[in-house]
Amino acid sequence: MISVENRASIKGGEFLIKDTDASQVFIPEEFTEEQLMIAQSCRDFLATEIWPRLDEIDQAKSPELMSSLMDKAGELGLLGTAVPEEYGGFGMSFNTSMLVAEATGAGHSFSVALSAHTGIGTLPILYYGNEAQKNNYLPKLASGEWKAAYCLTEPDSGSDANSGKTKAVLSEDGKSYVINGQKMWITNGGFADLFIVFAKIEEGGKTDKNLTAFIIEKTFGGITMNEPEHKMGIKGSDTRQIFFNDCHVPVENMLSERGNGFKIAVNILNVGRIKLAVAAVGGAKEVAVQAIQYANERKQFGVAISTFGAIKHKLAEMAVKLYASESAAYRAGQNIDDAIEDLKAKGLSDAEAKLKALEQFAIECAIMKVHGSEVLDYVVDEGVQVYGGMGFSADAPMDRAYRDSRINRIFEGTNEINRMLTVDMLLKRAMKGELDLMGPAMAVAKEIMSIPDFSTTDDEVAFAAEKKVIKNLKKAALMVAGAAVQKFMMKLSEEQEILMNVADMAIEIYAAESAILRTEKLIGIKGEAACTLQKDLAMCYLHEAVEKVNSAGKSAIMSFAEGDELRVMLMGLKRFTKIEPFNTKTARRRVADAMISENKYIF
Repeated sequence: MISVENRASIKGGEFLIKDTDASQVFIPEEFTEEQLMIAQSCRDFLATEIWPRLDEIDQAKSPELMSSLMDKAGELGLLGTAVPEEYGGFGMSFNTSMLVAEATGAGHSFSVALSAHTGIGTLPILYYGNEAQKNNYLPKLASGEWKAAYCLTEPDSGSDANSGKTKAVLSEDGKSYVINGQKMWITNGGFADLFIVFAKIEEGGKTDKNLTAFIIEKTFGGITMNEPEHKMGIKGSDTRQIFFNDCHVPVENMLSERGNGFKIAVNILNVGRIKLAVAAVGGAKEVAVQAIQYANERKQFGVAISTFGAIKHKLAEMAVKLYASESAAYRAGQNIDDAIEDLKAKGLSDAEAKLKALEQFAIECAIMKVHGSEVLDYVVDEGVQVYGGMGFSADAPMDRAYRDSRINRIFEGTNEINRMLTVDMLLKRAMKGELDLMGPAMAVAKEIMSIPDFSTTDDEVAFAAEKKVIKNLKKAALMVAGAAVQKFMMKLSEEQEILMNVADMAIEIYAAESAILRTEKLIGIKGEAACTLQKDLAMCYLHEAVEKVNSAGKSAIMSFAEGDELRVMLMGLKRFTKIEPFNTKTARRRVADAMISENKYIF
């Protein structure tokens, strides 16, 4: 693994304007034996404690079962992976905690309870709490003695979180805040001992513009709740409406500063987004295993359906998308780890460094949330199709996988919100001078008016042609984004369809580049002969990405350009989305045949 000193410094979002060398990215194959053992212990826990009880978990009439499973997870240390040792945790690196999220991602409702507790339930205290709060609460949360829930969403405030109406009023004696309000979709609500609650302070008849966060213990009183919600999926996750009725919270339980709640919510969601991405990868890998094994067992016309090309295509395409998503997630995770170490070296505390690093890579967190959740949805949908009629049966595993996957495109900010955030954050950083987007965008605008570059690539350089393709895809995204900014200026935020088109271009570029870089680095470690299948995966994904970038770019351009501008931009887009032919059918068959032979997902 490359040390922080030897990694090139990169800012969040810079992937769109800078080339990245394969030596500078982290790939999953670089995890140490110790890290892999941690991941295996998580999978063993799912195999012994969760998977045999999935029906029981989904049908549980009370929260006691999930609470007891969380207790067992706490005994194994699964609740304290991200908590520093001085507060009773293991103080694992960010990418190691990502690996834990992936390894537990196939736990269905349990995974949701676990991630809510360890992420949005615990991290606000870790990152924003004072020493007294950390010492008081983190050891209990890390051990599982206490369970946590996060109370942000309200009936009238979902994506617009800062519009919440829950109020906090200082008591007459000045010793506590009296909180009144309603929260909904609260995961772990039925068995939580501690709630991170967001409210607006009201004083002198005036209400603060921004939220303030509070740490509320269940024993404070004034807390009631509805019965668990009846949901489409994750039925075993205890999700409730929580009511705060004159709940008295000691003033010392304000988290961070007054009015800082919205910032806390946004920054904690960055963690949740990228952790959700790898959890989705973990869940999708398990579905892929089940699909491969069923395809080998199910016989039609006298042979296993895994021998059919249509089935091979589905199994291989699962692997193609998973390979790219996994590559991109751990690339981003290591960027965050490196930024944390760099900031700590500059004198920031551990908590401050983690917050700033996550904020720096918020763009990549949003990208990965979208990509990971949509890869999972693709895999489970095709998993149902591989199972055929049995896929529609509630007695087969695809039923639960299909239903449980759907929430991930809504959790942690809808995928639409995350797409628009991706572009919004890129443009805001450009306007602040933190990211030079307009310089490269103007260069691309000039380039499309010039004679095309017909020079050939250096065949001696690994993936030279593919890297040129990726560089051109970046030019396509910059061309469309730059033209849209010039056309709409400050009103671009109202053009949500265009924003989502540009986001789709950025997402595909990041995933495709990550898959190529991973493969290049892996070839450097193992040799080309040992990595033919990984090359197949990366090449198949790159070809798909080119098509998607072209399609999204065309949709955007045709929605705002006309006349000569339209013709020139479409010509530019065509130039920037060229790629040499590659037999993806044969490549997919090689990938599928290898997995079918091993009877499992092997990448």
